[in-house]
Amino acid sequence: MTGKMTRRDFASLGGVAALGAATSQSPRAAAASVDAANAPPRFPNGFFWGVATASYQIEGSPDADGKGESIWDVYAHTPGKMRNGDTGDVAIDHYKRYREDVAVLKGMGVNAYRLSISWPRIFPQGTGKPNRKGLAFYDRLADELLSAGIQPFPTLYHWDLPQALQDKGGWQSRETAMAFGDYAASVTGMLSDRVKHFFTINEFKNFVIMGHQGKEITVQGKPVRFELAPGLKLSNAEVNQVAHHSVLAHGLAVQATRAHARPGTKVGPAEAFNPLIPAIDSPEHVRATEIATREENAAYLTVMLEGKYTEHFLATAGRDAPKFTEADLKIISSPVDFVGINVYTTHAYCLASSESPGYELIETSVSHPKMKSSWHTLAPEALYWAPRQVASLWNPREIYITENGCAAADALAEDGHVYDTDRVMYLRNGLMHLQRAVHEGIPVRGNFCWSAMDNLEWTDGYGTRFGLVYVDFQTQKRIPKLSAAWYREAARRNAVV
Repeated sequence: MTGKMTRRDFASLGGVAALGAATSQSPRAAAASVDAANAPPRFPNGFFWGVATASYQIEGSPDADGKGESIWDVYAHTPGKMRNGDTGDVAIDHYKRYREDVAVLKGMGVNAYRLSISWPRIFPQGTGKPNRKGLAFYDRLADELLSAGIQPFPTLYHWDLPQALQDKGGWQSRETAMAFGDYAASVTGMLSDRVKHFFTINEFKNFVIMGHQGKEITVQGKPVRFELAPGLKLSNAEVNQVAHHSVLAHGLAVQATRAHARPGTKVGPAEAFNPLIPAIDSPEHVRATEIATREENAAYLTVMLEGKYTEHFLATAGRDAPKFTEADLKIISSPVDFVGINVYTTHAYCLASSESPGYELIETSVSHPKMKSSWHTLAPEALYWAPRQVASLWNPREIYITENGCAAADALAEDGHVYDTDRVMYLRNGLMHLQRAVHEGIPVRGNFCWSAMDNLEWTDGYGTRFGLVYVDFQTQKRIPKLSAAWYREAARRNAVV
């Protein structure tokens, strides 16, 4: 960024508005500061500069207008599950304040917003007759976004399964996958006259494993354990079957969208993609990293995009492998229009190996720099390698970075603003690597920063802030942070420089 702006300037100009005002230059100064012939690469025309949220984390109003109970409504009220006993009962009150929030998004200069639709708002019992009042909320939200020049990118499932379906077996039951297809048909059929992009399911890998078995990873030599709703402790075989039902649900939703949405509607997944990075950028290690990426995603992206489970996955799972049919695989691999990947970090680097399966994973060092979250080692190059690996392995027509962001030690300064320079550092470095990927021809069409606003960070509660906008959870006041100003300027330039 160019121009000179002091801390006092930022405060006096009102946060997000500060950056554009502070960086304006005279034509002569602008010409002197930029050599057009040597200008850095830009993102392509029509690139989507977006932000993202999820329904349970922001909406509140858990029983408004006929909404049914979700697994998170139950889990968050289970003693000992949530930090400080926090729940999403109010969250940031988005259900009531959505117009205010859309105005905040417009002020941030974004042109896309990835929201999620609450399944139990539409089908309180998971199936049956749609709840028209629930549908009407997302209908109003879509109109409000479009009137602000912001394209809605809804996610059909971001973890808030109707509790009524959980009571019948949840994702352990094949019937849940069938119900998801029906739900997808209703939502895409209603909204696709205006909304042209739908993500089916968010982070298959995470809600399957963390919600049904729990997950422990080692970060800088220390174990970190994660759990999500419904908080089950299933066997490996049961978890693999849950994973199969989740990708089957994705395939059914793709087919439902094709059958019920308006022509031209695009659909695809949004998967957790914790990329592996070649420790050495040479052909043998890059190829080994691609092999590792394919195998590490065998139960999710690989089977969705190839229509088969890898031989290594099935052999390793052995008797615990999921039960499936060829008809299942055909549904699961229904052609998609794009692939969404959530990219935050990496926990391992990769080297080629002469031993099966052809690669060796090296955990990040104990001295590796990290962000505020316990799991979040700093790896800005992930935003280059992740889309490159997806493109090389599966050659999708379009790729979206559906989540990318970080928690930071945000605090209000005496002047009432938040100077999150650590998040600015994270975004600048990561998006420069994404810009490199685009410059090399990788078909990345948009980036969605997680998250638009501070919200309920699942079991971490309200103490972990990912937002570009600070939220005072007592007053519900929204305060754009310095990172929001930075992101607005990058979107305005369509480049990171």
